[in-house]
Amino acid sequence: MRKQDITIYDVAREAKVSMATVSRVVNGNTNVRKDTRERVMKVINRLHYQPNAVAQGLASKRTTTVGLIVPDLTNLYFAELSKGIDDIALLYKYNIIITSIENRLMREDQAIQGLLNKQVDGVIYMSDNLPEEAIEAFKRTDTPVVLAGTKDSHSEFPSVAIDYQKADTEALNLLYNDGRRNLALVLGNPDTVVSAENRIPAYKKFMADHGLGEGHIYTNIKDHSDGYNLLSQLEQDGIDGVIVSRDVTAVGILNSAIDAGKKVPEDLEIITANATQIASVVRPALTAIRQPLYDIGAVAMRMLTKLMNNEEVPEKQIELSYEILKKQSTTNE
Repeated sequence: MRKQDITIYDVAREAKVSMATVSRVVNGNTNVRKDTRERVMKVINRLHYQPNAVAQGLASKRTTTVGLIVPDLTNLYFAELSKGIDDIALLYKYNIIITSIENRLMREDQAIQGLLNKQVDGVIYMSDNLPEEAIEAFKRTDTPVVLAGTKDSHSEFPSVAIDYQKADTEALNLLYNDGRRNLALVLGNPDTVVSAENRIPAYKKFMADHGLGEGHIYTNIKDHSDGYNLLSQLEQDGIDGVIVSRDVTAVGILNSAIDAGKKVPEDLEIITANATQIASVVRPALTAIRQPLYDIGAVAMRMLTKLMNNEEVPEKQIELSYEILKKQSTTNE
């Protein structure tokens, strides 16, 4: 039996429960015994059942709708990615349903399942955190998935991003050529694929290759206040050059340094990794790794349209070009 042929009736029959019980399990109703819920979920996973919340009973399962999973709607990085997605979706007459997993109110796998329940034709996933539960949710469905601005460990899913290792190495080299030797890496979640498999290895390799010791990696620095409060630790560790994974965090470090009477870039050079609008409107403006965010979103959406229409996609892991925009937070502007 094909995945798309599985019905709620099939699940109920296999699990030896009523269709109402299956419905309660699918919709998260707590009024189901634990052992019954586990039995139903095992059948759902084995049969790859996907409930159709939009077009139940219709002959066609196409909804011309794409699901977009965004970690933080207020983050300019994801907002700029979304612009490219939206423009291409409009061109190909697809509607977009946005699901936010901001502040972990909804786990990634729950967000994915929620979109699949709406019978979307495809999913674009923009979170830089791709836990195992999310990966398994993607594997259980025939719905095409494209990662935008992030990657997965084993290149199982189509993705559009940049070469993060190369970009961070180039940024570190810029700081080194400016005479900086006590270099630091500031990250949000260190366990994401981008950080764990790209940024952290690139940083450690650069430090080792240049005889600079183990260096300093600061993690779970996620917002302006985290960056602002980090300055005292940077001073204590003698840091004179820093690469920051988030623009808003970099601004926090910058503002804290200015408030403390320090000079940027004379006392501390800062490079941010996103180059959203916030990096250019602060003073001094931040040197940044400019990712082509609009293009990443647009290419990801175009790739998804091909996958949804069963067209050939010869290259499924696409890396777009980037550049280092030298501004006032480094010496060689």
